[in-house]
Amino acid sequence: MLDATPLTEGWTVRYEGGELPATVPGCVHTDLLAAGVIPDPFIGRNETEVAWVGRREWTYETDLTAGSVQEQSDLVFDGLDTAAEIRLDGQLLGRVRNMHRSYRFDVTGMTGRLSVRFASAYAEAEAVRERLGERPGAYTEPYQYIRKMACSFGWDWGPTLVTAGIWRPVRLEHWSTARIARVRPEVTVDERGLGHVRLAVDVERTRVEAGLTLEARVSGMSGGDEVRARGTVDGTSGVVRLEVPDVELWWPRGYGEQPLYDVELTLRHGDVPLDAWRRRVGFRTVGLDTSSDAHGAGFTLVVNGERLFARGVNWIPDDVFPSRITRERYRERLAQAADVGVDLVRVWGGGIYESEDFYDACDELGLLVWQDFPFACAAYPEEQPLRGEVEAEARENVVRLMPHPSLVLWNGNNENLWGFRDWGWEQRLAGESWGEGYYLGVLPRVVAELDPTRPYTAGSPWSGSWERHPNDPAYGTHHSWEVWNRADFADYRLEVPRFVAEFGWQAPAAYATLRRALPGETPASDSPGMLHHQKAEDGNGKLERGLGRHFPSPDGDFDRWHYLTQVNQARAVAAGIEHWRSHWPVCAGTVVWQLNDCWPVTSWSAIDGDGREKPLHHELRRLYADRLLTLQVRGSGLVLAVVNQAAERWKGTVELRRLSVHGGVAGGSVVRVGFVAEGRAVAEVPVPGEVVPVGAEEFLVADADGLRALYFPVPDREIPYPRPEFDVSVAPGAVTVTARTLVRDLLLQADRLDPGARADRGLVTLLPGEQVTIGVRGWETPDAETARSALYCVEPAR
Repeated sequence: MLDATPLTEGWTVRYEGGELPATVPGCVHTDLLAAGVIPDPFIGRNETEVAWVGRREWTYETDLTAGSVQEQSDLVFDGLDTAAEIRLDGQLLGRVRNMHRSYRFDVTGMTGRLSVRFASAYAEAEAVRERLGERPGAYTEPYQYIRKMACSFGWDWGPTLVTAGIWRPVRLEHWSTARIARVRPEVTVDERGLGHVRLAVDVERTRVEAGLTLEARVSGMSGGDEVRARGTVDGTSGVVRLEVPDVELWWPRGYGEQPLYDVELTLRHGDVPLDAWRRRVGFRTVGLDTSSDAHGAGFTLVVNGERLFARGVNWIPDDVFPSRITRERYRERLAQAADVGVDLVRVWGGGIYESEDFYDACDELGLLVWQDFPFACAAYPEEQPLRGEVEAEARENVVRLMPHPSLVLWNGNNENLWGFRDWGWEQRLAGESWGEGYYLGVLPRVVAELDPTRPYTAGSPWSGSWERHPNDPAYGTHHSWEVWNRADFADYRLEVPRFVAEFGWQAPAAYATLRRALPGETPASDSPGMLHHQKAEDGNGKLERGLGRHFPSPDGDFDRWHYLTQVNQARAVAAGIEHWRSHWPVCAGTVVWQLNDCWPVTSWSAIDGDGREKPLHHELRRLYADRLLTLQVRGSGLVLAVVNQAAERWKGTVELRRLSVHGGVAGGSVVRVGFVAEGRAVAEVPVPGEVVPVGAEEFLVADADGLRALYFPVPDREIPYPRPEFDVSVAPGAVTVTARTLVRDLLLQADRLDPGARADRGLVTLLPGEQVTIGVRGWETPDAETARSALYCVEPAR
């Protein structure tokens, strides 16, 4: 039987200036950090002090000893970052240049010093650029010339920390006669509920004459039954087919359960087992409806025949040093998404194909995965040496990720088709290759050949044809960035895209995260550390302008600025999602930019770089719930959109109250209206004229079945709010606030109570006499006055 021995011990990393113990898997930055050679690049402005690391060569070494009497021994690297030369006892095994691939070298009978020498990624990228010519990109760093995680070269939310190292596991595999080289599982289910598993198997042999057989089984059915099947190997390939009766369907979260079945394949020579392959699979159908209609052409995911409004978030690498991301950390971050109603995670194209731990967690949590191929915001050359690498990595990763039922869509790139048309690339390229051949040629061909069970789209955004603008909101996927860059978030309501794959609004990290990342610095929006941890072009300017459209200036009060920018982020995203959800099924999804951060930074994330939830994260729980009430302007009138994403009909009565900000019902106007929203549908209830608010002192409240929608007709800076008054009481694990006036967007910043404290909710608006209890964990010494000091709300203009 194949024997695998991890190679994790005894590594050193050598560089010009020294030699250190090395951790494998890992990278040079984490090794230098562990040895105290460099400061933490996440703290203060240390990022600039460690820039030299990306410009050096690094050599990892360990001793390789004989460990088996089997016929063949292979040295297997699951991931090398990125351009490296591998030698054993001075003999060259090979040269590699792709972070996104694995590598295997025959080392049968060899021992000695194993050396992996990494060139600077800059040197490799710049050499390719010199050979192939300049290509335009959104950033000046040369990330498009090397098959490496693009955002390690920096992004508008990330630091420039160009890594090198053995970033995924390495091992020795010893085997005889034959081994399983690749298994390509096609998992489908037919209309009778019969599950089909087709395992296409490739093997590598040491003995051509040996007769080989395949045995497969599927288990995990109710009652403990198993399905078994056999096949033979013809030369170096074979197929096994299994039929599983009455399968339980795998569903996205909120639509059903996520049953997973165990599949095991064994390669045999006679009665001797040689190798085994094991995965978990789920049975479901998936499609993408892009058919034309009166509104343009849609982009609707269909799972098990159910058309979905996708409640999504964009995912970036959770650490700029991805070797530090553990299985537990993946699970925690993705559980944070699932907890607030997210059902789709888009793995963005400037990062990586994530580890099995990521996709395992999505399988278990019912999170659909939209997987970008790693191309983002640049023109990518299509000549060698890149072209061969692109196809090789695509082939490997398509097959690697196929077993996961959570994976529902392959996407060719992020914003490159848009960039070609709109960002001046077409003129600058003057006919040079730029990646179109990947997105419209190589990648769809690979997916069609290897993974025909899943849809492929050429890019995001993409309208489906060069006959239309790539980012046309009426066709396919749309990225809505003009609003953040140039307008008020109210402008989200001016369009109804078919699928909003990116949109977002910035806010700083949580207070405790900032204090940890900027030690000794007096907090200010424009302090040196804050500006260093703001990577977006004119990011603070856009924050200030966005804030100024809604609130009076905080006048240098950092705590108010910090709170109000958090409020503005949550309100901006809410404005978009409420509007777009109310237009289902014309709009079939929103994917917020972004769920997470890779370091402490001011960004569009809902969860900051230390894993703390911003108010936006809690707001998503309301926005992505199955049932949502939202007050929307339609033409010259106001309607209550009753959004029902549950399967069951929602029938009820809504109470509409026109209120004064000073307390009480304005003009005695209260009405009750019945409604019916069918399952997976939206109903619109016209708002009677007598409850429509008039002037800056009035607002509308809609209540139904414990849900509430608010409508203020003017920005906060024009509203004559009363000075907020409320009472605070505490109990173990809870803070209770009772309002004596209108209290708008109350927020308990739990991390101001204790860096380890967490609150179970974000922004809440209380009417006079109303009460809210906020759960708090991680605060060991509760008292009311301290709690009051961590409570913020909207206040009248000073």
